[in-house]
Amino acid sequence: MSDLPYPTRQNYWNGRPQPSSSTAFQTIDPSTAKPLADVHTASHADIDAAIASAASAFPSWSTTPPTQRARILLAAVALLRARNDELARVETHDTGKPFSETSTVDVVTGTDVLEYFAHLVAGGGLNGETTQLRPDAWVYTRKEALGVCVGIGAWNYPLQIALWKAAPCLAAGNCMVYKPSEVTPLHGMLLAQVFSEAGLPDGVFNIVNGGGEVGAYLTAHPSVAKVSFTGQVATGQKVAASAAGGMKYVTMELGGKSPLLVLEDCEVENAVDGAMMANFFSTGQVCTNGTRVFVPEGMKERFEKKLLEKMEYIRAGDVMDHNTNFGPLVGKVHYEKVMGYIKHGVEADKAKLLYGGPEKPVFPDGTAEALKQGFWVRPTIFTDCTDDMRIVREEIFGPVMTILTYKTVEEAIERANDTSLGLAAGIFTRDLNLAHTVVAQLQAGITWINSWGESPAEMSVGGWKQSGVGVENGRRGIEAWVRNKSTLVDMSGSVASVFSKL
Repeated sequence: MSDLPYPTRQNYWNGRPQPSSSTAFQTIDPSTAKPLADVHTASHADIDAAIASAASAFPSWSTTPPTQRARILLAAVALLRARNDELARVETHDTGKPFSETSTVDVVTGTDVLEYFAHLVAGGGLNGETTQLRPDAWVYTRKEALGVCVGIGAWNYPLQIALWKAAPCLAAGNCMVYKPSEVTPLHGMLLAQVFSEAGLPDGVFNIVNGGGEVGAYLTAHPSVAKVSFTGQVATGQKVAASAAGGMKYVTMELGGKSPLLVLEDCEVENAVDGAMMANFFSTGQVCTNGTRVFVPEGMKERFEKKLLEKMEYIRAGDVMDHNTNFGPLVGKVHYEKVMGYIKHGVEADKAKLLYGGPEKPVFPDGTAEALKQGFWVRPTIFTDCTDDMRIVREEIFGPVMTILTYKTVEEAIERANDTSLGLAAGIFTRDLNLAHTVVAQLQAGITWINSWGESPAEMSVGGWKQSGVGVENGRRGIEAWVRNKSTLVDMSGSVASVFSKL
């Protein structure tokens, strides 16, 4: 028996937990650096068994009427909502994100997507089209499920991302083998058990745990029809290349270095609030972060003054305390990466440090001793930045804001687009006509006007350039999980042929 806070996490297929014949690893609480649970790594034999389980379930699940599939998924929605706080605690311990965040965002938004796609398919969202060619001939299309699909999750929003992938996949009639990130794997078996309890047939949703080697084996597996991956660009390129070798369908949601444009006429406080959300929510560990904040030269002083006033409302501390709104970074490796960028900004880029830096944050009395071993970093702001600085050009994936000034809107747009990434972008202004004009010129797949970060189930999201392929969520999101079949029907009774008699 383990004396760790959580029971051992096993792999899951055929509707039940499965012990592994391979090794195990531990997942760590980022706030204290203490282990949380042992996790079984899936061997190749385990992965083969999970895929076989999904393949066996596919013929029945894919032909189950959409309304019946929707009823099962909606039963899972009810269970997830009833267990919101229980699941949020697991996410907090595994990711380090404050409970004030996971209990109001992570489980909620993932569940909303599951509900959305259940209703979408029940309401005819998978219906095809009919086209009359001539009085005695017509074409109809069908949208059919792909087969066994693989989902590979990221560590920053574990349960939410799992649901973002599983919801349209299962609603469309596919079966899934899902690999949680090895950094934050605790949610995986819990979600699989919720689906089983809701009535999902055995084999329709399965979990295999492990690192990159597990993901690579999944991606290259000949029985897999599609791979959906969320993570960093370099890994996504490898996953996409491997999947392309087998002509698999892919959806890639990758990294970003997103611009946030503050225009001269906007309400400064509103823009500051947006910039803080775009940089410090989830300790900056969000792929859509607006880390390049473009501010008019004439507004810089006012913007920074208001920003410094509001930075005092960021509170690090016990992640289960409702007053805490800022947690640690997810783990040691990532902590060292982010700290390296902060030090580079100070020492090599020579950017002006407006706030924060490489020191640990200040904790409330009574909590410092418990948290001092955790992977904590201060929210950090650099100003007087230039476009060629490393902290401006590369994705840091931490709470590091860079402020850049500009003279004209045209200049700001050109500089905003000067990146190989194109995930998100946003603008703050009172002039909505100008806002639409500017947004139309920003090279990003996800954009906001006078807001930042909200991504409802109804909104299709996906990156441009190196930031991804395809979209998730919204009506277009279901299209990534089906294939099209076109049928031409000729009722004339004779086949037109060039081989007919002259």
